[in-house]
Amino acid sequence: MRRSTERILTTHTGSLPRPPALAQMLVARETGQAYDTATFEEAIAKAVTDTVQKQRETGLDVINDGEMSKFFYATYIKERLTGFDGESITKPVRDTVDFPEYYERHTNPSRAVRRTPACTGPIAYRGEAELQRDLDNIAKATGGGTDEVFMSAASPGVVACFIENQHYPSAEAYVYAVAEAMKTEYDAIHRAGLMLQLDCPDLAMGRHFLFGADEEGLHLKNAELNVEAMNHALADIPAESLRMHLCWGNYEGPHTWDVPLGKMIDIVLKAKPMGISLEGSNPRHGHEWSVFRETKLPEGKLVIPGVIDSVSNFVEHPELVAQRIQNYARVVGRENVIAGVDCGFGTSAVSNKVDSRIAWAKLAALVEGARLASRQLWS
Repeated sequence: MRRSTERILTTHTGSLPRPPALAQMLVARETGQAYDTATFEEAIAKAVTDTVQKQRETGLDVINDGEMSKFFYATYIKERLTGFDGESITKPVRDTVDFPEYYERHTNPSRAVRRTPACTGPIAYRGEAELQRDLDNIAKATGGGTDEVFMSAASPGVVACFIENQHYPSAEAYVYAVAEAMKTEYDAIHRAGLMLQLDCPDLAMGRHFLFGADEEGLHLKNAELNVEAMNHALADIPAESLRMHLCWGNYEGPHTWDVPLGKMIDIVLKAKPMGISLEGSNPRHGHEWSVFRETKLPEGKLVIPGVIDSVSNFVEHPELVAQRIQNYARVVGRENVIAGVDCGFGTSAVSNKVDSRIAWAKLAALVEGARLASRQLWS
């Protein structure tokens, strides 16, 4: 993994806006409607090529495939793992209890489309062909470039967070079964020469997605289990080839039940990945760069703070972006910071809150803000 040795490097969280025609085919696949497979595969390949080019033109240093082939970042695994059938019973997000009128006015279109199965049988990996397609597409799109390239994969914990266990005897048995199966995907991404990003929103948002108001301790215990299972699955991949993303849920809402970063940072730092991507612009967490005043970043780790958000259509001023970067650089060291985004701009194919053109304008502001911060930090 590259470090910011001469200037602040830039990246993003993973998902980027999908072309409308591809999004429609992803919806058709998700809902069991007919679609032309050859056209679908061609659309994915073209979208990956186009989004790689756009990332390069924007000036991002660490890029990816935009997750063009996935309807939803966590439940795409239902096409790649056995044992997932039936339907999960989704609990209401804790915020909805306190602010029901707000959520009645702000429905998430993804929930009406997304099909979330349950675990109803033994889990094993069967998605080799789809995974190889994604690896081939990113290799072709980035061929000959000098960029550092990453590919995202669902962590065992986020799979367990979204997909209900109706088969295994315990939460531990379930998350470890997911870890064993997903190891196939993790190892293949690493063997392809890509940086592997583990998507781990469960570590932060699991509290208000799965646990009640008075169960913060249960959430933290579950987060520790999820980190242990993830580390088990990553046993054959060096830390410097890994990064992870955690967030409190990529939605505009109250977030009043979010677990403070300070209460979970010790658990997060036990995870193997070298790079830690986390929200730094969300107004409930924009102040938490100060956590690293009290908690020393371990040797070898680096942080990828979100210095632009992914849920509003404000385009951040580059000066503000630079200030946010410098807050982190002053407490962890400039070489240990890569500027990033709070979360994805295309978490699902249909629930993008940020207009596509605005998303790219925000990423351009990220790059310009990193330039401004670099001048200050290397002056």
